[in-house]
Amino acid sequence: MDFVAKQMVGKQLGAVKGAVGGGGGEEQDPEEKKKQEDEEAAIAEARREAEERRKEKHRKMEAEREEMRQGIRDKYGIKKKEEKEEEQEHMDESGRIGRKKKSPEEMRQEAAAEEEEDDSLMGESNVDVVVCLPRKL
Repeated sequence: MDFVAKQMVGKQLGAVKGAVGGGGGEEQDPEEKKKQEDEEAAIAEARREAEERRKEKHRKMEAEREEMRQGIRDKYGIKKKEEKEEEQEHMDESGRIGRKKKSPEEMRQEAAAEEEEDDSLMGESNVDVVVCLPRKL
């Protein structure tokens, strides 16, 4: 019953708000809409430019770091690791980076191999070992 009363009062309140000019569902003036769209476009453009500046800054920093790394490699005669080639090896045709998922058959084979290892360890653990430690009498 309370729900019905709230609904009726809410609709009447909404009508009063709309008449006064504070309603959220009110149609905006075309000029207001245009201003709002222009502001949103300007904000989106500013965000895009800020993101580009941030990416450029990080690219420059990484280039400086790589120069420093190369100097250290040259000084100490260290060879550079090629991580990009390794990443390409791990990429499959779907574009994912990482190892290929194991098939159910591979999973069964690994489980069987682990069971065999466990059995062999169990056989060795059944042997009792007696250790005599010297004690004072």
